[in-house]
Amino acid sequence: MKQRLITGIIAGGAFLGLCLVGGLWYHGLVLIMALIGFSEFVRMTKTPAFGGTALIGYIGVLYAVFPWKLLEVDMPLNLMSVFWLLMLLFLIVTVVTKNNTPIGQVALLFLGMVYVGIGFAYLAETRNAGDGHGLFWTFLMLAAIWSSDAGAYFTGRRFGKTKLWPAISPNKTVEGAVGGIVCAVIAAVIFALASGGLLPIGRALLLGVAAAVVGQMGDLIQSAYKRVYGIKDSGNLLPGHGGILDRCDSWIAVFPFVHILSLLPVF
Repeated sequence: MKQRLITGIIAGGAFLGLCLVGGLWYHGLVLIMALIGFSEFVRMTKTPAFGGTALIGYIGVLYAVFPWKLLEVDMPLNLMSVFWLLMLLFLIVTVVTKNNTPIGQVALLFLGMVYVGIGFAYLAETRNAGDGHGLFWTFLMLAAIWSSDAGAYFTGRRFGKTKLWPAISPNKTVEGAVGGIVCAVIAAVIFALASGGLLPIGRALLLGVAAAVVGQMGDLIQSAYKRVYGIKDSGNLLPGHGGILDRCDSWIAVFPFVHILSLLPVF
């Protein structure tokens, strides 16, 4: 527990500190996290972390999260086009290797590339919001996600009786999930009240619910594929906490979700 606490304070402080600084410092950190996260995903699929096939995925993640706007450089191709070309490369690998690299393996690598690349790209994009309030939006979503996690944990421990999904995550309960939603909504409403009209209460309610529901689903997704591969953590980068994907599983589900559905008022 002591190691977990120390790691959490150091890693959390570094992340939030660079988030406050913003710009290339923060974006660079998110890019590094994305590449490490993809390497964890690659290892879980029993693929050599830095083999030729995995390299295609690293290229996709790098392209998705690269700070194009901050460097005032236009993307040579839009992201959908690049991902299609990389998908074609993945499929070509199965032919060139005469199925020694099977279709199932490259499909998983492509899935991981999209999952990790898009997730971290939107995490960085939120901080760089064009309205100048990127720090507010980032802290809002992180606060809602963390409040959901804390609310689910403590409510589940105190009141949890009904298992939510025991085959995937035996310790999660329905009561805990509801507690997480309530806490996330409260956090989002507090941000709305402190925003000076930037965030309407109604929109805050939607964001709170989205952060809790999608965040908890992101956590279950991580638990599901770790269970398939028989591992406890995605990595060991953060002692007591596991890997990057263990810590960011909710983030990389929530941030794309609120962007794609235009739940953040500025996007």
